[in-house]
Amino acid sequence: MSLAETPVEELGLEAFQEYLARHETKTLLRFLTCGSVDDGKSTLIGRLLYDTKLLFEDQLKSLERDSRRHGTVGEEIDFALLVDGLEAEREQGITIDVAYRFFATDRRKFIVADTPGHEQYTRNMATGASTADLAVILVDSRQGILTQTRRHSFIASLLGIRHVVLAVNKIDLMGYSQEVFDKIAAEYRVFAADFGFKTLQAIPLSARYGDNVLDRSPNMGWYTGPTLVEHLETVEVTEDLLEKPFRLPVQFVNRPNLDFRGFAGTIASGRVRPGDPVVVAKSGRSTTVKAIVSYDGEAAEAVAGEAVTLTLTDEIDISRGDLLSAPTDRPDVSDQFAAHLIWMADEPLLSGRPYLLKIGPKTVSATVTEIKHKIDVNSFNKLAAKTLALNEVALVNFALAEPVAFDPYASNRETGAFIVIDRMSNQTVGAGMVDFGLRRADNIHWQALDVSKESRAAAKGQKPVVIWLTGLSGAGKSTIANLVEKKLHLLGRHTYTLDGDNVRHGLNRDLGFTDADRVENIRRVAETAKLFVDAGLIVMVSFISPFRSERLMARELMGPGEFIEVHVDTPLEIAEARDVKGLYRKARAGQIKNFTGIDSPYEPPESAELVLAAGTEPLEALADRVVAHLKDGGYIG
Repeated sequence: MSLAETPVEELGLEAFQEYLARHETKTLLRFLTCGSVDDGKSTLIGRLLYDTKLLFEDQLKSLERDSRRHGTVGEEIDFALLVDGLEAEREQGITIDVAYRFFATDRRKFIVADTPGHEQYTRNMATGASTADLAVILVDSRQGILTQTRRHSFIASLLGIRHVVLAVNKIDLMGYSQEVFDKIAAEYRVFAADFGFKTLQAIPLSARYGDNVLDRSPNMGWYTGPTLVEHLETVEVTEDLLEKPFRLPVQFVNRPNLDFRGFAGTIASGRVRPGDPVVVAKSGRSTTVKAIVSYDGEAAEAVAGEAVTLTLTDEIDISRGDLLSAPTDRPDVSDQFAAHLIWMADEPLLSGRPYLLKIGPKTVSATVTEIKHKIDVNSFNKLAAKTLALNEVALVNFALAEPVAFDPYASNRETGAFIVIDRMSNQTVGAGMVDFGLRRADNIHWQALDVSKESRAAAKGQKPVVIWLTGLSGAGKSTIANLVEKKLHLLGRHTYTLDGDNVRHGLNRDLGFTDADRVENIRRVAETAKLFVDAGLIVMVSFISPFRSERLMARELMGPGEFIEVHVDTPLEIAEARDVKGLYRKARAGQIKNFTGIDSPYEPPESAELVLAAGTEPLEALADRVVAHLKDGGYIG
């Protein structure tokens, strides 16, 4: 019996303290299990927990009961149930969520993430891989290399995992065949040759029976390599974060009183001592570390992974989201970069649509300006694409609302990773890894102009504004916009109308009616409307503009009070009955695709400044309401 297996009450105080000291100094390995569905990932983790004697008697009894109720291996213990905790997982016999488990041996501590094999839950696999040092990729020896094996291997490579175990599982069902094992291992090495893995250890095993998991199997005398646990105990995966340049993302500005101002965060890489010079990456302002404050008091040094508060010798502007760095090795700072992106939402990624991008503690508005290519996970060919669907991977260009500090993901996983958040639902829809900053913005600067928007508007005797009319085709938007402009023209006001059909004859003639093209259509029009506002004009914009996200983007481009959303609220049946252009008839006949209200959605405004019931009120009267709103708001006298 080893010291780790000896009951605590039987250990002397000195031996117990020695055991605790050894346990605290063990290295920690984070790894994940991944691969296709039913390859045995959960069973393998259950077997590891069982073989390393980390299960209590009550857990074993509960496992036996659950195996009889939910198990898939007859009267035997179903080790997968130790980690498949969700009722839906047990009923279907699959893993849905990411399950984390801790176990230890005499030589090392482990945190393992059991990730789902179904393509539908690839996003969860990416979550588990984002913090892992090593991936155990399981392959069912009966099935060989499958699409999901390739996808998970590729994602592991993208996420910076450089150590892989190819676990050829269920080898017992193939008669412990060396030929089967060698064939699968050779095929895997060929397709993974360009993934940049530093170590790739292939191991034949049976998770169900424990062959080559903890103990060497007597059934495979031909295999002379390490068991799985032997390899996990000895593989050297340490990424030397301590030797990388100092990085501290500021998560919180600690100001409990007038006499203390500290900057709190977890050190992403490197080390820092009092007296060290540091720089705020975004502003370039430099200062010196005055003190390092931690839970245990002031420290002489802090290193990567430690949560600390730094006080500085100078009062300089630092906020949550800023990045403190070593002045001699600074991160990149840019409002544009190229990145690999894993799309994790059912709704497709649309270029030009505004999202939120969170990198470290910093959150900014961002758009994908170009999908350079997406990657076929079967052939790894680069494919042209305008959108990204669930679980697709692509190289894209991002444009951000303001510059952020970052490192390429290949050199620092902590400061080069980000997530993409949907602005309307607040759900995470993508995960990305920065490849490099785009320098094209370095050559572009704002040119100062002496005549301002305010002076242009004053010369016209009006306040510039965008009147954004949205609604279904045939709702009456263009008619109302035309009437409003005529009334304003009679009042001597300076106006312009941007109409959806007219703009598609010139500025947007290259765009179709897919969701991606609709987003770009509105982006261009919003930017054009902004220029007209800058010229001091009152601008009518008459567009279906079916998506709330793009209307919000247009609003945010304008200054305070410069955007009035007008919902021309005409029921579909009335708009379709009008059908002046015959578009609804063609859409119903299938001659027009992606027609709003028929086979493409319309998202009505939730808080428009004006709602016009164009289905029941005269359009002339509705135009008068718009003009009255402008008078009441002080836009015109």
